[in-house]
Amino acid sequence: MDKIAVLIPCYNEGQTITKVIRDVREALPEAVIYVYDNNSTDGTAELAKAEGAVVRCEYKQGKGNVVRRMFREIEAECYLMLDGDDTYPLDCAGEMVDKVLAHNADMVVGDRLSSTYFTENKRPFHNFGNSFMRWGINRLFGSNIMDIMTGYRAFSYEFVKTFPVVSKGFEIETEMTIHAVNYNMQVENVVVDFRDRPEGSVSKLNTYRDGMKVIHKMLQLYKNYKPFQFFSLLCLMLFAAALVFMIPILGEYFSTGLVPRFPTLIVCGFMALAGVQSFFAGMILEVMAAKDRRDFEYHLTRISIEKRGR
Repeated sequence: MDKIAVLIPCYNEGQTITKVIRDVREALPEAVIYVYDNNSTDGTAELAKAEGAVVRCEYKQGKGNVVRRMFREIEAECYLMLDGDDTYPLDCAGEMVDKVLAHNADMVVGDRLSSTYFTENKRPFHNFGNSFMRWGINRLFGSNIMDIMTGYRAFSYEFVKTFPVVSKGFEIETEMTIHAVNYNMQVENVVVDFRDRPEGSVSKLNTYRDGMKVIHKMLQLYKNYKPFQFFSLLCLMLFAAALVFMIPILGEYFSTGLVPRFPTLIVCGFMALAGVQSFFAGMILEVMAAKDRRDFEYHLTRISIEKRGR
């Protein structure tokens, strides 16, 4: 088992990967550097090998697929993950690793949004999207994560070996964050500088397509992890809609004794019934979610014992 494993998922980062590896080696000379190439066509893998990194391949396209492969194959006391695009200075790497090894953090978030991100990043919709996701997840899950979409993170062995990777693409950061919050894992924020990609280096993140995937993932995990809140909200929406359409009918009935719009009344009744069903569905699923959290604690204990035995 490695003491510190540095994980660098890469897709066509040949322009920057050499500098990133050298910076990592200078900041964390004791770390083992793993570069996972995701079908690059610009010589990224060859350049990483030339710098002495351990190079492996993931042939299924997508960052989530790469992270799944890395977490499955590598065993270490502390994992530091960063992108290969040279946007993250390594001056905070030691502090992030120390929070895992010495302060028992399960996940350390490299917080770009509290430093230079909004001045360095040249894509305004990325700025809006990052702020929106931070607000949304912290509001829905009652957390205080300062940067949801950052690719600069450190993890404990327990986090890595209990994290079920489902996402295929850039939704992976959202999934990591919500997993840690839902299972009450220790999350720390470390403010890190951010610099924009060097000229000629192109981001693989599509603002709109990937942005919609991230929002969908947030709502999907909210439904899965907080089912009572989700379905109670749906129940309120259905009851409110039914009430809005029913009030004029009731007003006319009390004033004339007639009900002229029976179809509307019937639809309102079905909407109210659907609201009741949503409420009870949320109660049942909440019990299942509570059992899942208990089972997770048992699994986490087994992983911790396994780690001490290695």
